Amino acid sequence: MLSRRDFLAGTVAALSAPVAAAAQQAGGPPRIGFLFYGSPGQSPEIEAFRKGLTEAGYVDAQNVAVEYRFAGGRPERLSELATQLVALRPSVIVAPGTPAAVAAKQATGEIPIVFVGVADAVGSGLAASFARPAANVTGLTSNSAQLGGKRLELLKAVVPKASRIAVLYNPGDSSNVLASKELEQSAPALGLTLQRVEVRKPAEFESAFAEMTRRQAQALFGAAGLLTTSHRQALVHLAAKARIPAIWGERQFVESGGLMSYAADFYDQIRRSALYVDKILKGSKPGDLPIEQPMKLDLVINLKTARALGLAIPQSLLLQADRVID
Repeated sequence: MLSRRDFLAGTVAALSAPVAAAAQQAGGPPRIGFLFYGSPGQSPEIEAFRKGLTEAGYVDAQNVAVEYRFAGGRPERLSELATQLVALRPSVIVAPGTPAAVAAKQATGEIPIVFVGVADAVGSGLAASFARPAANVTGLTSNSAQLGGKRLELLKAVVPKASRIAVLYNPGDSSNVLASKELEQSAPALGLTLQRVEVRKPAEFESAFAEMTRRQAQALFGAAGLLTTSHRQALVHLAAKARIPAIWGERQFVESGGLMSYAADFYDQIRRSALYVDKILKGSKPGDLPIEQPMKLDLVINLKTARALGLAIPQSLLLQADRVID
């Protein structure tokens, strides 16, 4: 007969077996899930993550196994793909962007999740606090939702006579909604009136810019998110066609021909997410790992685009810029 102590010990062992199995990966290397909004093939995001793994001492298919799931720019697929990754019982899931992070958290409350580039980790419900995220989620925040006021100031410096600012955002993206709300507090002090323009899919881009023209918007605030970033070249082209000065939420827009951006380096944050993965694989609990805020915010200006728009960028702003594209 089993003693009461033996029975309880056996019960605890049985309950913890699935977790142990996930960690051991059936004797193989630890499995890492990567929930990606983009498509298979070469991408700077995946290259940045692989670089981070290498720096942390990991090589895919040798001492770790990375399982990628690609949404192909379709956010509605993220939930299904997150469920697929959870079924594989990885040791940790990496989720760049707020929609992917939210989908991963909804799929599991047990497997550790490392998010990247989330605009507002607390406001989006992913973490209890920056210092102690709690639960199974931690990562790196872009703080993008809190940067709206500064971005408006920069835009005003470039287009000082502007008073009507179009805000291009996706109401289905919680990071865009949070950023849009923050703008409401900053705009009045700068003498700006905001004109919200919603886009939920690429087919709505052209009509959105037509609406900006109809409402005589004098400048554009482009919220960064899964939808806009995935189609940044199309948006930059439409902004140039409409001859509307724009500030964007990620430097990739400026590298694609946009006017300016002020943001954390998203690729560097993805690279640094491998450090969180390393800590978790070595036994750290995600809820005990503080969320990392941007150590640096970069101002990037495209002078070629400025000239095409007939804008003279103030010298004071050029001196502040971390990168000037000419």
